[in-house]
Amino acid sequence: MLIGSQTATTPAVECLIKLWAERYTLDLSSLFREQGPSVYNSLIEASSLEGRASTVSKLREAMVDAKCQFAGIQAKELYEYIPNVVNLSEARRLTQFAVQVYIELLKLYQQASSGTELLEEKLRILASMTSINHSSLSVWGIPDIEDLAKALEGLLLECQEQYKASQDWCTLGFLTTQFNFSNQLLLKKLAPVERVLIYPYFKFVEEQVAIPWQRVCVAAARHELDSLALTLVREMIPAASDIAKTVYRQLTKFFSDYRGRRGGFDHPGVEHSCLRDLQMFQAYLWLCVLERSFAPVEKELVTVCVMVMVRVGVPWEITAQWNKLLMDEISRRVKPEQHSFLLPYTQGMQQTFYDQRNRFTVTSDQ
Repeated sequence: MLIGSQTATTPAVECLIKLWAERYTLDLSSLFREQGPSVYNSLIEASSLEGRASTVSKLREAMVDAKCQFAGIQAKELYEYIPNVVNLSEARRLTQFAVQVYIELLKLYQQASSGTELLEEKLRILASMTSINHSSLSVWGIPDIEDLAKALEGLLLECQEQYKASQDWCTLGFLTTQFNFSNQLLLKKLAPVERVLIYPYFKFVEEQVAIPWQRVCVAAARHELDSLALTLVREMIPAASDIAKTVYRQLTKFFSDYRGRRGGFDHPGVEHSCLRDLQMFQAYLWLCVLERSFAPVEKELVTVCVMVMVRVGVPWEITAQWNKLLMDEISRRVKPEQHSFLLPYTQGMQQTFYDQRNRFTVTSDQ
């Protein structure tokens, strides 16, 4: 869940915001690998103000509305066997919310960054692409993730208040799936270079709905930059994606025969969702560390997992093993002197879920 962005600006907060933004850098490696030097001019053209306006022209409101409507239908079909996951009017409301988010996102994407958009800087990045796979959005004149977070904050907070009031956390699962499917459909309308440039914005929207990275940054305000907790979190955030991939590979071996509604662990859609959710678990762990409280896990994460995983038929054994493998992998990567500090949190995460294991019972008809 989100909170408002108003917070004290401290060195610790600024440090984590920088790490948070780095999750949404441009990955140029695939373009360079597939197209070689011929992609240079295409990147410069597509990232210009005129180029980004051309990209947005391919995603006009009517197109966005149509793709979001279709994504909503796909999401509804995925959950159709779940009683009352969302009714028709709720599904339509969530689809219209997604449309509004994309409209605001595309408005910002066309604007000039507060940073530089010098051609010389772009050329310097391009010249070193053989050794640098990622670069920041602002280098290419694209407003950065902090700007996007501010632009979308009002919409996302309004939506959050609605599913909190309904006390039905399956709405959150449906909305995340809606954005996942919408992203895929909209990206297909764009050229490869355009997809690479706008993808960080689309990734951000899907993650921001469910992963509390922004709250982790806010929670840093109560810590000194050199505190044990802050040091641990800032060292582990950059490893979140790699940790998720490692744990996912382990899960595919443990549950090679598992088949859920979308298929087994080898299904691309299942893989995408699991990698995102493994990072969500990590964000909640670091939020607990910085807040010195398990309340976010007890009141939010467990509740979300119970309502979503039970309804989609994920057995307790997978949830328990998922948690154990993740906590073990995180523990394996921290420094020896950090183990004793981290241990109560990794144990607490697993114990919190274990205490609620009876709520994870999946009935035979699921």
